[in-house]
Amino acid sequence: MYRFYLPPEQCQSSNLVLSESDAHHGLHVLRLRPDERVAVLDGEGHEFHCKVGAMDRHGVSLAVLQKNFIPPLPHPLTLVQAIPRGKTMDNIVQKATELGVQRIVPLLSERITVHLDGEDAIHKVGKWQTTAIEAIKQCGSAWLPRVETPMTPKNFLARGEKFDLSLIASLQADSRHPRDYFEAYRAERGALPGSICVWIGPEGDFTPAEVGAAKSAGALPISLGQLILRSDTAAIYALSVLNYELQAETH
Repeated sequence: MYRFYLPPEQCQSSNLVLSESDAHHGLHVLRLRPDERVAVLDGEGHEFHCKVGAMDRHGVSLAVLQKNFIPPLPHPLTLVQAIPRGKTMDNIVQKATELGVQRIVPLLSERITVHLDGEDAIHKVGKWQTTAIEAIKQCGSAWLPRVETPMTPKNFLARGEKFDLSLIASLQADSRHPRDYFEAYRAERGALPGSICVWIGPEGDFTPAEVGAAKSAGALPISLGQLILRSDTAAIYALSVLNYELQAETH
């Protein structure tokens, strides 16, 4: 079944209309036909099973047959990601969405070569959010992760956000396997952490000062193995490990 996305405010009636771009894709690429069944996601937990109705180049009308609510994942993940060069961040956003993150915070750390401000930052965030939309259509997630405006580590820490478990990928000698922290948390609390944040640095790692600031705010240093990973590989690796640990007690 093909999936489409419409923002929540456009999903309030029993008849939905695809945007012009989605309509074009549906008509000319997917070759939709009247009465065909499709799904629409609103990014806030709702999945609409629909029947294709009237179609033209300006839109495709969909009759809602069934509306389902899918609860969010029980352990919300926040990815705090240093922005890599080129289009690599697009890939990180795509894979992080497929791996179920709730939020992505692009980070302007000291060792990155990307400089974003003003309209450039707004444009990039819009592009990354579109990438996340395409990813939920592919993987079927009913929840669209929020991509925030790029900020420095100092600005992020100044928010004073609290997480049940905060981790930072680090090449420093005191880094431990993520499982050590999960086991310690379970031993102390008798349950899995409810909310988790993971920091992934740029090529060459965070600076010692950045790692120190994150650790002072409660982030625990984790190792991602013996090899030096690219930033995008590190993000996928870390999120995969966290998903494995979080799902270990639910199966």
